[in-house]
Amino acid sequence: MRAVLTRVSQASVTVDGDVVGAIDCPDTGGILALVGVGRDDAEDAWRTVARKIAELRILDGERSAEDAGAPVLLVSQFTLLGRTAKGRRPSWADAAPGNIAEPVIESIAEELRRRGIHVEQGRFGAMMKVTSVNEGPFTVLVEA
Repeated sequence: MRAVLTRVSQASVTVDGDVVGAIDCPDTGGILALVGVGRDDAEDAWRTVARKIAELRILDGERSAEDAGAPVLLVSQFTLLGRTAKGRRPSWADAAPGNIAEPVIESIAEELRRRGIHVEQGRFGAMMKVTSVNEGPFTVLVEA
């Protein structure tokens, strides 16, 4: 499993012209979390990713989303698992199929909410337009 976490002051996901998820947090900052679920991920890898999203101190003042009460925009992104070592076309063979990945993304969202974090989401499997105002910019890669 891979996640790209970016510190943002705002971010949104639009599907077919409708905003389906958005965070606007100029004071606290927030996190845009792009998460790719792998075919061979450990059964509990989602717990590690959820913990990292909640606890990594990447917001202003070395605070975490949990510390700052900052929101998270969670977006499933299978393309993070693309292999690019050979040829000119990425291979998606390492990405989990939708029927496996979607419940994992939902588990991450539920765990973040259980921790008291406001979570907005993209729409699984949809063609999404993701916009963000990155702060810093500050972006980290998490692998579990």
